[in-house]
Amino acid sequence: MAVSILPTGFAETSQGDGGSGHFSYRLAAMPLLHYLLSLSIVAATGAAPLRAQSDSAAQSREELLARQGKQSLASGRLDQAETAFAELAKLDPNVAEVYANLGAVYFQEGKLDAAIDVLRHALRLKPSLTRVTTFLAICLAESGRPAEALPGLEAGFRSSAEPQLKRRCGLELLRAYTALHRDADAVETSLALNKAYPDDPEIIYQTGRIYGNFTYLTMEKLRDKAPNSVWMLQAKAEAQESEKQYDLALASFEGVLRIEPQRPGVHYRMGRVYLARFEQLHDSKDRDQAADQFRAELAIDPGNGNAAYELAQIQYDLGNLEQARQQFESVIERRPDFEQARVGLAGVLVETQKPGEAAIQLKRAIELDPDDEVAWYRLARALRLNGDQQGQKNAIAEFQRLHALDSSHLARAGILSEAGDVTPQQLGETTEP
Repeated sequence: MAVSILPTGFAETSQGDGGSGHFSYRLAAMPLLHYLLSLSIVAATGAAPLRAQSDSAAQSREELLARQGKQSLASGRLDQAETAFAELAKLDPNVAEVYANLGAVYFQEGKLDAAIDVLRHALRLKPSLTRVTTFLAICLAESGRPAEALPGLEAGFRSSAEPQLKRRCGLELLRAYTALHRDADAVETSLALNKAYPDDPEIIYQTGRIYGNFTYLTMEKLRDKAPNSVWMLQAKAEAQESEKQYDLALASFEGVLRIEPQRPGVHYRMGRVYLARFEQLHDSKDRDQAADQFRAELAIDPGNGNAAYELAQIQYDLGNLEQARQQFESVIERRPDFEQARVGLAGVLVETQKPGEAAIQLKRAIELDPDDEVAWYRLARALRLNGDQQGQKNAIAEFQRLHALDSSHLARAGILSEAGDVTPQQLGETTEP
């Protein structure tokens, strides 16, 4: 009769460490161990017997212990599982899978050194147990030995076909690379994790910390190497802008221009700051100042499509539709893939009763960004005005789907250049689509 040990496993939960830049795991229930091990111990002809078939009493004892170990592990009775597997290992010390399961029990009990010892013994008996190699690397990482853990973690993250195991290796790699001050490798792994698990909240959180830490270290280096440089002043201004310290940001940007008056992108950033302050205080002087800054940017860099787009948007917001149309068209002529400019132009065309032309612009915008809910909303309006009831119904259904998914779509930026982001199109209209 076959004796199977298929532990159901362990899961992880993350726990912060007070801002040290690392992260750690604490064990919870058990859904992950199946992915790590999925080991079997069998006692049947043609498989790896626990003991010779002739020794039926010993075999029965081993079968009983294997069954007890499996059941105890599955139900979380770790002390009983440890006793069963430890005794099983004494009865037949040459079965690698027994030591692997014992290592899993030790891991869940937090006995990391004991887990490492028995997992290494399992691999000496059977080096082909690749999951045990990965599991050993995770144990080494958890015990604070990142350099020893690194090869196994890298191999597991690179080659594992099991999403949960790959995910765990990736998270452990972030901690190991950070501990070893290999920040560029941590960022590279973060990018791979974000690509593999784009909607995983823990991945988003942990990789965000890595990116933030890397940015901080880079800016610290800039401050140490060139504290009075134009680059340091610009970095300071952009940080103040992100913190909504608008007056300080403007003063810092002006400091950049005193050093380098023709520096591309600075007037554009100042225009964005004025617009942000306008949104906060609703002082029309700030909007006028923003327009002046965008014009100054275009005088330095006529190809800055973002500055031209912002000027067009200001004209649209002021109700100067013909000027807005001309400026949006000029932006699109230079940058046909500027999705937000096409949505802006479509808004002008709808307002000036040209729904057919608006629909053309919006369909192209949706090709560029299918998740832009403003584009779908305006397309529904354009199709209604054009008499296409079914098209209107389809467009409004897609708008409602996107709007229900995430209201943050309203803050989506257009296609960006190195100069920075742009003002996204807003719903704005009061007319129902």
